[in-house]
Amino acid sequence: MARGRPRSFDADQALEKAMDVFWRQGYEGAALSDLTAAMGITKTSMYAAYGNKEELFRKVLDRYGEGPAGYLPEAVRKPTARAVAEHLLKGAVLAGTTPGRPTGCLAVQGALAAGEAGEAAHKLLAEWRKQGEKRVRERLRAARDEGDLPPGTDPTALARYLFTVAYGVAVQAASGVPRRQLQETVEWALRAWPS
Repeated sequence: MARGRPRSFDADQALEKAMDVFWRQGYEGAALSDLTAAMGITKTSMYAAYGNKEELFRKVLDRYGEGPAGYLPEAVRKPTARAVAEHLLKGAVLAGTTPGRPTGCLAVQGALAAGEAGEAAHKLLAEWRKQGEKRVRERLRAARDEGDLPPGTDPTALARYLFTVAYGVAVQAASGVPRRQLQETVEWALRAWPS
């Protein structure tokens, strides 16, 4: 059985580089030439290893969810609802202000200014954000049912509140607001926590 030539590049490292390009430039702003230059590969190698731009973006988003946005699955495993909220919001600040990384959030930056050419990515990102919010909502519902939140707490509204703050933090980080100030914003947001 004939086999193709082995890859002459590190696929994980190339995916990291692609993530940075999408994060900085958004889906539509990331031209194939930008992606392949950053990844250090040819278009042919990119198509062979990752598929088209949309498929590459899907792989990048998976990597982002396991890496820089890995604070979300960590948050839902916290023992209390307040700890979930703190970990989620503080994680958004840290992920959006990590030195050597783009600022803000890939899931927000990647969807801004999505025209017709970026419609598939826009839908993918909207679904990705919706799934994150669903995970937190389910965790908050369990917390309410266990008595960790007041009985009248609406888990849907509370999860939406947390993600509105988290994505607002991401937009502010992308605008250059320093980490310290974003941490203050999170502290203010947590003062509204139901008790």
